[in-house]
Amino acid sequence: MKVQFMSLASGSSGNCYYLATDHTAILIDAGIGIRTIKKVFKDRMLNLEGIQGVLVTHDHADHIKAVGHLGERHGLPVYTTHEIHEGMRHSYCMTERLSPERMHFIRKEESFTLGDFHITCFEVPHDGTDNVGYCITAGDKTFSFLTDIGHITPTAARYIQQSNYLIMEANYDDTMLKMGPYPQHLKERIAGSNGHMSNHEMADYLSKHFPKGLKYLWLCHLSKDNNHPELAFKTVELAFRQENILVGKDVEVIPLRRTSPSEMYVFE
Repeated sequence: MKVQFMSLASGSSGNCYYLATDHTAILIDAGIGIRTIKKVFKDRMLNLEGIQGVLVTHDHADHIKAVGHLGERHGLPVYTTHEIHEGMRHSYCMTERLSPERMHFIRKEESFTLGDFHITCFEVPHDGTDNVGYCITAGDKTFSFLTDIGHITPTAARYIQQSNYLIMEANYDDTMLKMGPYPQHLKERIAGSNGHMSNHEMADYLSKHFPKGLKYLWLCHLSKDNNHPELAFKTVELAFRQENILVGKDVEVIPLRRTSPSEMYVFE
């Protein structure tokens, strides 16, 4: 089964991902402006009306900005937990509230099918109202999305190990965060166990617990002020090399751009 993947944006100011087969297309998060989403779809000759659902990881603004518009103006079903739906309902950035018919409630680790996709959401530690990652299988290909996660739990580790294609947070460089301009309370929140994963923390974990079926690793949710794509890549490359995992041979590692779309990756 052919699967296509594209990041529309991946960073601290907005996140949105596209995953599709020949028959089913979904978005994971929609935390960028609706005009931007429509422009990317037009430029890439994709059909926004062909999207069959939006999966939401949590209720922070950089993940839900366009969710209300997609639900109400385009009639898209929005899938997430009851708690995240409730958080979105009270969010300042949801200028269009979802009507009940657009709200689809899912439970953690209870799988459901949406077209060609077999989808499971699972708990991740972060500081939204509720927070989930997604494990999505199409045929023999498994994608896991862990976009905002403070640390690796046994539950998260289980889904990471299932992944052929992994979209994983590399939010900040430890030194850049420590020496940067953020107030101390924000630094502590970011580096906390319910905040975000650093380049080093993510790279160290994956190098020592490398999923045997992993083919692609995309580094997502990079900070504007506390990270650089090249730095994130080099941190992962070095950690992997120390465990005899060669980037470019054993696995592809790709930092996703913060505010512009990636290429369309096509897997046959």
